[in-house]
Amino acid sequence: MFDARVAGRMRFGCGVSASVGEVVRSLGADRAVLVTDSTMESLGVADRICSYLEGAGVEPFVFAGVEPEPSVETTDAVAELAREHDCQAVVGLGGGSCLDVAKAVSVLITNEGSAARYQGLGLVRNPGVPKVMIPTTAGTGSEVTFTAVLIRKSDGFKGGINDEKLFPDVSLLDPELTVTMPPAVTASTGMDALVHALEAFSGRSASPFSDMFAREALRLIGSSIRTATWNGRDLRARSDMLLGSYYGGVALANAGVGACHSLAYPLGGMFGVGHGCANALLIPYVARHNAVACVDRYAEAYGLLGGASDGWPRREAAFALAELLEELVMDLELPCRLSELKAGIEERHFDEMADRAMAVARPMENNPRVMDKRACVAIYKEAY
Repeated sequence: MFDARVAGRMRFGCGVSASVGEVVRSLGADRAVLVTDSTMESLGVADRICSYLEGAGVEPFVFAGVEPEPSVETTDAVAELAREHDCQAVVGLGGGSCLDVAKAVSVLITNEGSAARYQGLGLVRNPGVPKVMIPTTAGTGSEVTFTAVLIRKSDGFKGGINDEKLFPDVSLLDPELTVTMPPAVTASTGMDALVHALEAFSGRSASPFSDMFAREALRLIGSSIRTATWNGRDLRARSDMLLGSYYGGVALANAGVGACHSLAYPLGGMFGVGHGCANALLIPYVARHNAVACVDRYAEAYGLLGGASDGWPRREAAFALAELLEELVMDLELPCRLSELKAGIEERHFDEMADRAMAVARPMENNPRVMDKRACVAIYKEAY
């Protein structure tokens, strides 16, 4: 027995971002807040999206100050801007940080108080205004999930607003917008998408529905992430990564993620490490810990990611997954050790990091192998 759910409409293809104006108008809005960051502003992409909105008779109000690790405080400021101008829709443009803030703003327009009030599960009372997502990384899958992950600057707590009212109404997946991503961003966001797919595929809540998307996400990302990283103008690789990220997002929205995500949260909340980088660094160590509990799933994932295992016992293929992931992280030139991050992480922090990781309970409970604080500390030590 399982439930299945997906976000609203998705349009995929080179150039589809040009339709954003007509899409927003079709949702009944003539004023929209555009939520983005300084990179999209400096590249001129934000201006281009504004021109598409204006061409369809939609007045845009731009906020281009979203941080790499978005905060409650920034989200509240954007919501205030949107309320002040009576915005009837929200457009998210950028990576997962921008899309998460945009989704949160859509419900803050119609619900009182700070975003911090709604961090948790199912706490949003009123539906938000329509929201359109335009991802420029292939990555987070935020364009198809009901989560907005935010940091509270007051105490460093990192947690999600998790509510079906955050599902986007329309997502425009335009591979042309991803070709300007530098290699490091392509690699870290791509690994984030891979971890979504792997943890959804091996998690306790996996279903035949989520498995379809997770398998295809692993296949697409495994075959294209190196090319997309080191030959970013290859539109085929960029298209496969963007679609793979979307499929991974559908999988995680239906099956959840696992311990790697919980363990990654303190790296962002306490030390400002980017979420994709944290997931990429930790996933080989988490996979090594989990392999004994999900031999069949990990053996299949090993093959989907390109591992050659003809004639191998399934256990051997499952345990080889961690090595394959480690090699992939090295090929992408991402950090492999916590000590490489230059973020101030020391072994004396592991106890608090483990406490914070265990507090991110839903992914921990979904992990294929039971986790406790001692296991968290052991993984941090191995990764150090």
